[in-house]
Amino acid sequence: MEIEYYAQAILFGVVAGTLARLITLRSDYRQYPTYLHGRIIHLSLGFIAASLGALAIPALLEMEFTAVTFLTVAATQFRDVRNMERNTLTELDQFELVSRGSTYIEGIAISFEGRNYLVMFAAFLTTFAYINWGWFPSTVVGVLTIVAALSFMSGSSLRDIVEIEESDISFDGAGLYVDNIYIMNIGIEERQEEILKYGMGFILTPKNINVITTISNLGQRQAILHDVSATLGIYKDSGTPALAPLIKRDLDDGRLGVFILPLVRDADLAKKVIGSVPVLENAIKMPSEATFLKGGKK
Repeated sequence: MEIEYYAQAILFGVVAGTLARLITLRSDYRQYPTYLHGRIIHLSLGFIAASLGALAIPALLEMEFTAVTFLTVAATQFRDVRNMERNTLTELDQFELVSRGSTYIEGIAISFEGRNYLVMFAAFLTTFAYINWGWFPSTVVGVLTIVAALSFMSGSSLRDIVEIEESDISFDGAGLYVDNIYIMNIGIEERQEEILKYGMGFILTPKNINVITTISNLGQRQAILHDVSATLGIYKDSGTPALAPLIKRDLDDGRLGVFILPLVRDADLAKKVIGSVPVLENAIKMPSEATFLKGGKK
């Protein structure tokens, strides 16, 4: 009877963990993962993570401490998941008209690794609840862990840290400007006409001192350009560097001037896309939290 009870508890944990991975595995405007085989790989790894998390409680209760050591093996395997995603996206990035950039790729790779740990945790708690309180509390715990996993997916986005306003683009001689922020030098009149016809400009104003350092990160800027280009398209082909979208910084106040060449020239939609760009973990800086700025010792 005890073995049957453990089997039911493990089954509940595996189902909850696998569902958590299924729900958190999404194909979005970043276009990854879109391929069926890629999704199968991640769902399979989620199932394995859920199985390991669900088996941990019965193993501990039966004093099978050797079985728990498999969790350390799982941690090693999930680090390999991060490497796999990093290598795959880096290879694919070479063929993008506007690349993601290494900072964005690293953020995606970390999230894929982290979600497997969330799956393991969800299965662990669900199995624990079943063994101690029965199937109904276990179901409640399973639902709560899935909700928690979804909440961990939703980090901050640019709309939370900057004000986004459309701005005119103009030329002063060969210099291209968004508002008063210099973008680049374009000396060919034909290219200037194309830029004035198809280009759009936006000003991103930081809300506090921490944001200035975050949005100045080159990886964060590249993420903005990639997401806008992936969502709205881009008036550019290979071999036309003059038509590359760019972001430059106002050195006086930290504002960003965003120059894009979207195929869909909708200013409101473009602002929504820019606002939805995730704030990359590797780009976040908090200079106001420095100890010496708060009067403490370094």
